[in-house]
Amino acid sequence: MSNQVAKNDGINRAKTYQLVLFPLNNGATNVYYVLVLSYIATFGSNVLSLGVLFASIMVTGMRVFDAFTDPVIGALMDRTNGRFGKFRPFMVIGNAIMAIAIIIMYMLTPLIPESMMPLRYISFVLLYAVWVIGYTFQTSCTRAGQTVLTSDPNQRPLFTIFNTVGSLAGMGVMQFLAPIIRANVADYSSPSFYRILTPIGIIVSIVLTILAIIGIWEKDRPEFFGIGGSRQEKVKISEYIEIIKNNSPMKRLMIAGAGCKLALSIATNTTVLCMLYGSMMGNYDSLYLPMMILGYVCSVPFFVLTVRTSQKKGQRASLLKYVSLALACYVGVLILLLLWKEGVPGRNLTLFADGHLSINLYTILFIIFFGVGYGAYYSTADMPIPMVADCSDYETYRSGKYIPGIMGTLFSLVDKLVSSLSATIVGIAVSVIGISSLPTAETPYSSGMKGVVIILFCVIPMVAWIATIIAMKGYILTGEKMREIQEINRKRKEAIAGGKSLKQAMDEYK
Repeated sequence: MSNQVAKNDGINRAKTYQLVLFPLNNGATNVYYVLVLSYIATFGSNVLSLGVLFASIMVTGMRVFDAFTDPVIGALMDRTNGRFGKFRPFMVIGNAIMAIAIIIMYMLTPLIPESMMPLRYISFVLLYAVWVIGYTFQTSCTRAGQTVLTSDPNQRPLFTIFNTVGSLAGMGVMQFLAPIIRANVADYSSPSFYRILTPIGIIVSIVLTILAIIGIWEKDRPEFFGIGGSRQEKVKISEYIEIIKNNSPMKRLMIAGAGCKLALSIATNTTVLCMLYGSMMGNYDSLYLPMMILGYVCSVPFFVLTVRTSQKKGQRASLLKYVSLALACYVGVLILLLLWKEGVPGRNLTLFADGHLSINLYTILFIIFFGVGYGAYYSTADMPIPMVADCSDYETYRSGKYIPGIMGTLFSLVDKLVSSLSATIVGIAVSVIGISSLPTAETPYSSGMKGVVIILFCVIPMVAWIATIIAMKGYILTGEKMREIQEINRKRKEAIAGGKSLKQAMDEYK
């Protein structure tokens, strides 16, 4: 009996260390989520002196480029089956591409003199394009690799918890260090800030990637590749359109994933938080880190709750329940921001004054609504990731085709589109109120900033959650349905291993 199977029932299960380590791949890419997507517009606008709208809109405009590259990379992954497996080569190559692109971007392009401004523009665009390719290589493996890691409906929800641990080891570390570097060394508009943060981020990402490779090493083998294993038929490029058209759960999950990601991307955008805690509340340094820590602490119990709900009722039920809770709590956050008034102590956030703890009723209410709301939505922000594996298994169940690569890149495309769209939305919103460069922690409050913060920090995330709830209402992959799918896929796989053709196995077990 293979040591990959914990019980004598034929279900592919992961060992504990595999469940813990492989999700660190998402932490490795989330390092760049902070390093690039949180700061790229500020870097382009304030360091390279590119137009504020150009730096923001370019990030979204590159999605046209992604529309061509992502399916190609997904198809390439589906066709890969070498001595190093299907996923590990893409993880290594992707991480290397991102590291090289960002080193050149953040550490060398500021050396281009202002007299050669066209070269700055060209370098900025080309390097970002190269980084996008590397990001697709590695981040797609997080989604696609789960199909070989485990098929147990009770184990897959655990991926969300370990994925969050990986995110904290990547994104959390970067979010924690960035304001410390800004306060003690150089601010967000200084080239020195990026020269310091870049090597730290790259080292953290490399370490997490190595650990993730260890986690998937034993599972990255043909016997875990769908129901056909090493006899899996190659999928033609022309077939992908038919697959996407007929896989309704995947389309709905893409909408839900986009909603969750958009809410997280905009509500945690550096510029938005600088306007909220710095420009409006007047004390970025004493508010940003405590509020970030509050959000992470409040998310811990929700991760436990989401896993329990997912194991009992399926991941759809869990996502619906806790996104709805986040939406309800953010109604309270919205009301508090509407009540905010510049210079009025009772209508401002305050944690410390003159070195002493100083909390008013406004702050207490904000902590409650924000803490519970952030905890609920942060625990669901990455929940669509393990659900991609369910959609991939559903496609194998529906058509017999094992295509985790195209499923992973489809979701990656949505991930990048929404993440970069957030930078464009923020850039446009800031320019509308007449600010020439993206605000930093030192930017004073100006007219119109309150409305912009309310829209970006509350309204857009709330609309995104509503879209998520609507999409999930018609999502058919409930916990019961996934157990049925896994059982049928298992029987088909055994039939094929016994000598039957894919068509015979598909016809026999429906």
